[in-house]
Amino acid sequence: MKIGFLSLGCPKNLVDGEVMLGIARDAGHELTADATNADVLVVNTCAFIDKAKQESIDAILEMAQHKTAGKCTRLVVTGCLAERYRDELKKEIPEIDAVLGTGEVDKILGAIGGRDAECGTRNAEENLQTAPLPFFARTPGSGNPQRIPHPASRVPVLPTYLYDAETPRLLTTPKHFAYVKVAEGCDYTCAFCIIPTLRGKFRSRDAGSIVREARSLADRGVKELLLISQDTTFYGIDRGERGGLARLLRELNAVDGLEWIRLLYLYPTTITDDVLAAMAECEKVCRYIDLPLQHASAAVLKRMRRPGDRRTYDKLLNRIKRQIPDVTLRTTFIVGFPGETDDEFQELEQFVSDIGFDHVGVFTYSHEEGTRAFSSADTVPAALKRRRRNALMARQKRIVTRAQKQRIGATVQVMIDGPSPEYDLVLQGRLPGQAPEIDPLVVLTDCDPAAYSGGDLIQARVVGARAYDLVATPI
Repeated sequence: MKIGFLSLGCPKNLVDGEVMLGIARDAGHELTADATNADVLVVNTCAFIDKAKQESIDAILEMAQHKTAGKCTRLVVTGCLAERYRDELKKEIPEIDAVLGTGEVDKILGAIGGRDAECGTRNAEENLQTAPLPFFARTPGSGNPQRIPHPASRVPVLPTYLYDAETPRLLTTPKHFAYVKVAEGCDYTCAFCIIPTLRGKFRSRDAGSIVREARSLADRGVKELLLISQDTTFYGIDRGERGGLARLLRELNAVDGLEWIRLLYLYPTTITDDVLAAMAECEKVCRYIDLPLQHASAAVLKRMRRPGDRRTYDKLLNRIKRQIPDVTLRTTFIVGFPGETDDEFQELEQFVSDIGFDHVGVFTYSHEEGTRAFSSADTVPAALKRRRRNALMARQKRIVTRAQKQRIGATVQVMIDGPSPEYDLVLQGRLPGQAPEIDPLVVLTDCDPAAYSGGDLIQARVVGARAYDLVATPI
């Protein structure tokens, strides 16, 4: 059959989608980027915040139209929204034929109506074959917003699924970088977060499996490996392997063909000195710390059920900078958490000014059922949340503007991503301190785009800046 696949949400969800694509391909199904030509449509959903849930619902409703107006005979919904609202989705959207939660990734064949037997696996090199992006784009404006009712009371069955190096997987990222999930799930109880319910308990992959996957990816031309989980610095601890992440980094650093290894989603209480030492010593590991701190006010952090305060954060950041002097710091914050006062928000503003983070993302608090914070009143008005977010981002922009001016004239290493989608005869790429899809980038001018390929590492001179992005010319 022809399978159309749409994946929403974070890189962790993307990896799940790539596994389902790989299983479908190995079973003999054809993947299509044309929704109107698909026999089966699969929507891999996100449910982290209200906006993500709405986007998922819109996508499902849009794909449901193809069951009446197109060739499609079967609609499958997978991922976090399916995990959270399994029964409600099938009741409210009767066009849905099958629902798979986050722990049922390997059951995709039964859901799409193919062979229900366990899919045979090929060797790792065949499983990790890359292909052009098979996802099709959503048509904007897919109907009126829909609301999902609160899930019925039931005892949740926590997912336990975890893929490995032998699992079929079809990469959908550009061929020179790939995400590798080193663990799944989360053991924390942050008041604003539904992830432990959606993804289950924290469970690390075997280091040997990760290294085998990395070698197969490198053999296929992957230059940058992005290690992801809900708390990457907790890797191995659940298996009784203290120091497991530092050992893993050193093993990956020895994989031929890889150029950059990047860690995402580090937790402030689990960043140990041995991990920082490995980051400083391993030449392929990017000096890049992605550290979601969420806030700086001790009172807000306590209500969020997050560890630490301004004093402990200062101590942690100073330790990181001391051990990795050229580190790039990225963080995210939540504004408008229940009870957040003007004074508490000003503490956060001052913290951002004092530290001078390289990259900052700011989210407005989303009041989500199933979280511990849902029992509290959502006291901060939506308009005030937006104003606080805008104020914090404006402050960060001033910090970035000053930092960019200091880079003009510097020689930097850039990984080429490919031609710019905005301008002709212009390339775009990234510094080691810029992760794909979430951080600013480098715009390369005065060059022949045909002379470069994605994944090429070049030296360039910074000649200017525009908004958050740098402008450079190849040397």
